[in-house]
Amino acid sequence: MSPSELRSTPAPDDGLDTVEIREGTIRLGQVLKLASLVEDGVEAAELIRNGLVKVNGEIEERRGRQLSAGDVVEVNGARVQLVSRG
Repeated sequence: MSPSELRSTPAPDDGLDTVEIREGTIRLGQVLKLASLVEDGVEAAELIRNGLVKVNGEIEERRGRQLSAGDVVEVNGARVQLVSRG
């Protein structure tokens, strides 16, 4: 999925930012970069390796984990939820 297929927007009601995706899945490393939770893939890999990234409330150790609409990613207290572009 390319950066043009994603957009990060603040959700006004619960403070949880959203990342819009097209149908299907996206890798965790891509979400971290495109939601501006990390600056690059190296930083994403380091955070994941050190157990600092959660997906749906659980620590995730796979940078390539496939995520889909509804998943919530958390890094250092910042949270984003994937939503389907519709």
